[in-house]
Amino acid sequence: MVNGPAVGLNLGYWTRGPEDHTETVLTAERLGYDAVFTAEAYGSDAFTTLAWYGARTTRIQLGTAVVQIPARSPTATAMHALTLDALSGGRFVLGLGASGPQVAEGWYGTPFPKPLARTREYVDIVRQVIARREPVTSAGPHYPLPYRGGTGLGKPLKSIVTPVRDRIPILLGAEGPKNVALSAEVADGWLPLFVDPTRLEEVFGASLAGRPKGFDIAATVSVVVRDDLTAAMTVAKAPLAFYIGGMGAREKNFHLDLIGRLGFGEAAAAVQELFLAGRRAEAIAAVPDDLVDAIALVGPLDRIVERLDRWRDSPVTTVLFSGVRDEPTLRRLVEAMRR
Repeated sequence: MVNGPAVGLNLGYWTRGPEDHTETVLTAERLGYDAVFTAEAYGSDAFTTLAWYGARTTRIQLGTAVVQIPARSPTATAMHALTLDALSGGRFVLGLGASGPQVAEGWYGTPFPKPLARTREYVDIVRQVIARREPVTSAGPHYPLPYRGGTGLGKPLKSIVTPVRDRIPILLGAEGPKNVALSAEVADGWLPLFVDPTRLEEVFGASLAGRPKGFDIAATVSVVVRDDLTAAMTVAKAPLAFYIGGMGAREKNFHLDLIGRLGFGEAAAAVQELFLAGRRAEAIAAVPDDLVDAIALVGPLDRIVERLDRWRDSPVTTVLFSGVRDEPTLRRLVEAMRR
């Protein structure tokens, strides 16, 4: 890193069919990007795509933003992590997220209650596996090792593979104040999805107050390059309307709550009502322009570059651009971030 935050890409998850972004990743590595992250929802998984890109690169960091905790046992996730880290020569970063009740219980068939305690326990077990100092144990109650109530024949085990590093960086995807505070307590970094870089300390400062030195705030920022600013705003509003209106239940939607803490609670509630009523075009139109401009980079490329100062001068330590694919834009963004 020359000046300012590290610079990376968040490629997200597949949304329709297979999406191979190998050429984008190779271009990013050649241009000096620091990291590439993948994600998962309830379709493509994060580890396989990251392994695909890792096999074709030599330097760029490989991260998950995020792997969903209810999708795998902590030891299974640790096995993925130590394998990818070994094959990539120590380039892996493990981003974890608790997901939400709709996905945890509706897709994975696992309980969602007590996500903070569940995450804490999960991280501890992953750390034990990677450190490989002694057989892994956990008192539970969420992931008891050995398992209680089965045959009674289970015993504590230690990985048969010696990891190339005894500590792989763990970042937590978190939105609520308590979850963000947990990141600062037990993780090496935080993966915010929607953040206004100019208000990060104002909104999240109390939760991050105990973060250790070197704590990575790796923020994803959506980038929509269009000469027509209005058209760019509309493109950026579509996923926001989906997260606010559809990624969670009416009674509990963490994304909607976060948008409220950013100062757009009334507008977010209106977006949710329209979305749940099936009036999706109206829900998209109801997303405020000011919200888009606060958390995303939209419009002509020159305008986007001018607004990069908001990120470069913030507490964010890694900026993960999302939605960028072409080489000229990739080059312009990284050069502007490192001027």
